[in-house]
Amino acid sequence: MKYIDLFEHLKKIENYTDNEIEIDQNLVMRNFTFESNYRFILPGGLGNNDDYEFIPSEPQDYEPDVIQQMLNKKDSEIQENIKFRYHMIMPKKEVKSKGIIFLFHGFNEKTWYKYLPWAKYIVDKTGKSIVMFPIAFHMNRAPAVWSSTREMYRVSEQRKVRHPAVICSSLSNVAISTRLHNKPQRFLWSGLQTYYDVIDFVEHFKEGLHPAIDKDASIDFFSYSIGTFLGEILMMSNKDGFFTNSKYATFCGGAVFNRLSPVSKFILDSEANVSLYSYVVEHLESHMKRDEVLRHYMHTHPEGNNFRSMLNYKILTSSREETLRKMSHQFYAITLAKDEVVPPYEVVNTLQGSRRDIPINIEILDYPYKYIHEDPFPALTKIADEVDEQFRFTFDKISAFLQS
Repeated sequence: MKYIDLFEHLKKIENYTDNEIEIDQNLVMRNFTFESNYRFILPGGLGNNDDYEFIPSEPQDYEPDVIQQMLNKKDSEIQENIKFRYHMIMPKKEVKSKGIIFLFHGFNEKTWYKYLPWAKYIVDKTGKSIVMFPIAFHMNRAPAVWSSTREMYRVSEQRKVRHPAVICSSLSNVAISTRLHNKPQRFLWSGLQTYYDVIDFVEHFKEGLHPAIDKDASIDFFSYSIGTFLGEILMMSNKDGFFTNSKYATFCGGAVFNRLSPVSKFILDSEANVSLYSYVVEHLESHMKRDEVLRHYMHTHPEGNNFRSMLNYKILTSSREETLRKMSHQFYAITLAKDEVVPPYEVVNTLQGSRRDIPINIEILDYPYKYIHEDPFPALTKIADEVDEQFRFTFDKISAFLQS
């Protein structure tokens, strides 16, 4: 089956309702429920009564949190983010998987559609199961209204009036852009919540409590784009030695945050990017001095320090590079020559270090058709053969690494 046909087939059958969905004669998609124990660290939670909103230097640029007003709820009260369903793609014959690969997606993703063929291919090639774990407030962890064309059109038009110079504001990114513009610290808290959720997931199955994962199952990672942040922080922190023997493959990801270019109609608009950059890169140290809870998580905990080291190329550089050097044999990265969101040279700068002396294997590919970071394998009939060839070429490499 060609990539385009596989894409359409998986898109058609995917759902969160059925407990088990047959993919083909060898594979199934199983759905399970997860409940986060870390709502309290989100804005409005018991441990984080942070009502702060970003106030720009020009008062007329201030924009109330209109996205949040749609729900009349604080982040910690959004149930979709607390209790949700997640997919596992695994061999049909396997009752309990002996090896899992976490798949982490990109920024501002609402569906798993483009990842389903990737996951199936890796499972076919490695025999390991893929756990498709959503980042907080992404995929089905976000309220449906944030993906409503009608509602987001209204908000997008308002945003363009308030910010006439905004670049790349769209129906697709207006929800996340508005949320991060007003509370850029959400990037940190939602990232930390997801980190702790994954650790809880691992501890749960290691206690023999997961119905489809063996308690001694091996753990590996495959990530794309911003999902690589999450995976890198998990690997660098290595809670209780969980990931000492893990392999990590990344596609179109790996650079520190302040070397990315996320302004895109699919990711963030320019106003949100300025606010986010100001908070997490330029002024994070001063925000930590003002905010005791933020300082506790981002300075006291290993995962917080590792998170900070991945935000700014010049912060905790020696620590970051030494950690990556020790784990270099566990990492493999593929990036794309024409990727403008996560430029390949910035992936090299981060993963191989300022002196290029970290021996992480990084391959830069360039496909013979027009592609963008957000859509490396367009499901278009006119280039179906070329896309299929490059998809298989790329994921043969990724699968071989994760299988070894």
